[in-house]
Amino acid sequence: MRIEVEDLGKSVWLGEERLDILAGVSFTVNSGETVAVLGSSGSGKSTLLGLLAGLDTPSTGSVRVDGTDLFGLDEDGRAALRGRGMGFVFQAFQLLPDLSALDNVMLPLELAGAADARERARAQLARVGLARRERHRPGQLSGGEQQRVALARAFAVAPRLLLADEPTGNLDPHTGAQIIDLMLDLNREQGATLIVVSHDPALAARCGRQLRLEGGRLA
Repeated sequence: MRIEVEDLGKSVWLGEERLDILAGVSFTVNSGETVAVLGSSGSGKSTLLGLLAGLDTPSTGSVRVDGTDLFGLDEDGRAALRGRGMGFVFQAFQLLPDLSALDNVMLPLELAGAADARERARAQLARVGLARRERHRPGQLSGGEQQRVALARAFAVAPRLLLADEPTGNLDPHTGAQIIDLMLDLNREQGATLIVVSHDPALAARCGRQLRLEGGRLA
């Protein structure tokens, strides 16, 4: 997916005071690129990722996804676009605690109506080294294993765009390095565009390009 961001801004009101979280952000990410978004806490990184996914609406500016104006769509239209082509990985894993690893990976496939959801989910779990753990629930898995399940879930739908928010933030350096390897390997195999928010310099260095936010603006 090609992403075009133009003059993107997000502001909120705190009483009578306006807080600009993002202002005047413009950039383009070509299909298949790997881009790291860097910046200190509060610089607007996660807000930017939410806007790119259409999970939030901007105060100004636009986001075009493969030429489609994301915010020209209604909420259902944005949800449909996410379902067709986007995958997500979060710092907190966001796995459903009462479902097995296999069921967690199957969920987006089932929501998309895939007839072969179980087979595809099993293949992805095997790809991330968890074939023998598919019946375990998240609470029975280590942090690194949970993030592998989250990666398998994200890539099971063959996304054309993967958005990752601090995917190594809760992991030790060794496990984090393994997750980086997996994420980039899967990215190369499937040709997806990757945009990752991170404080991790090791992850940022592995991406093809880096964008830095300072005070809600691109540095």
